[in-house]
Amino acid sequence: MHVLIVDDEPAIRKTTRIAIEGAGHVGGEAPNAARALKMLEEEAFDAVFLDLKLGLDDGLDVLEKMIKFQPSLVVVMFTAYANIVTAVEAMRRGAFDFIPKPFTPDQIRAVLAKIEKNLVLETRVRSLESELARESPPADLDSTEPATRRALEIAFKAAQTAANILILGPSGTGKSVLAREIHHRSAQHDAAFVTVSCPSLSRELLESELFGHVKGSFTGAVADSQGKVASAEGGTLFLDEIGELPMEIQPKLLRLLQEREYERVGEAKTRKANVRVIAATNRNLAEEVKAGRFREDLFYRLNVITVELPGLRERPADLERMAESYRKFFALRLGKKIRGFSPTVLAAFSRYRWPGNLRELRNVIERAMILAAGEVIELSDLPEEFGARPDVNVVVGARVTLEMLESEHLRRILALCRNLDEAARTLGIDPATLYRKRQKLGLI
Repeated sequence: MHVLIVDDEPAIRKTTRIAIEGAGHVGGEAPNAARALKMLEEEAFDAVFLDLKLGLDDGLDVLEKMIKFQPSLVVVMFTAYANIVTAVEAMRRGAFDFIPKPFTPDQIRAVLAKIEKNLVLETRVRSLESELARESPPADLDSTEPATRRALEIAFKAAQTAANILILGPSGTGKSVLAREIHHRSAQHDAAFVTVSCPSLSRELLESELFGHVKGSFTGAVADSQGKVASAEGGTLFLDEIGELPMEIQPKLLRLLQEREYERVGEAKTRKANVRVIAATNRNLAEEVKAGRFREDLFYRLNVITVELPGLRERPADLERMAESYRKFFALRLGKKIRGFSPTVLAAFSRYRWPGNLRELRNVIERAMILAAGEVIELSDLPEEFGARPDVNVVVGARVTLEMLESEHLRRILALCRNLDEAARTLGIDPATLYRKRQKLGLI
């Protein structure tokens, strides 16, 4: 590491530099704040050892200037005026650690080891983020369609507040992507973004997943669990598909929203929570309230700011741009030189209804990129439904066969659902029956 020592005492600078270089790092020296800030402009440093008293300069003020100039800089304060209040203030302003004078070379080496470990972890995190970015297309949160643009404007304006946000829209429209972007634009962006998928677990397991549990509170609870609410402390709790939240858990969520309190399963102790809640659903919650499947008071508590994302077929002006974005992403990922779409493909895209929305668009583009043999994606590279005659309108009441209606309905449900089990539940049949129908209708 390249480490800068800032102290007005030459002996301290020399002693610290010997310890730094003895640990295998490179040391630089600055006798005052002005020289230190100049060196930070001219050279790249990984860490700074900064004295609290620098002649007429206050080291805490210098610390703030350094952090503002280089946010990732690791700054360690050392001083002969050590006390708890000073240490807390230094940490509050961004210091990494605090060493009281007089210090030993071993103390310097211990802090260096801690800094090095921290930098290694940060590098790993950046590497993982880079890998994730390569696995997922960049989020497209722009639109030329007025309704979508207005929805995004509301979302980003509300992001800067602590208000609960409810995101509505069909499956595959990018609700979870928008929720994460709201978090990134919020005051909580440095804290955790934690997702709870409401349809994924039974009522008992979902309650434990959300609020946590104590050891022995139910069969299989072999250890304490803090739960997702605690994991999201200071950050954002994203409740995906909240329309499927069991009625038994809804009062507990209402309490969390209203009183910022909750209890773990099997524990009487009341815990406080500091989380911002974003919820999403593809259901009409107002209709769910009327049907008695969703609490009215919870609905109104969630419905402070509502953002409604339109389906892809309602965004025709955005379709080609999004398809092109996916093409570029998969061209890079697959290492294929495919420069665009044929006019027949773009025409097929424009007349297709996109029941699976952005999720379906991504899957269609990925499939086409894998199958395409030339430099342009052709109609033959798309699934069969894109080659259907545009005048065939497969809807209830149209002059079409029952088999065509069933095939179209199955295809749309499969595009909307995350997996085959969810699709089978939606259709009211068992997974084995769904498999046979897919096989019979050529949907496998």
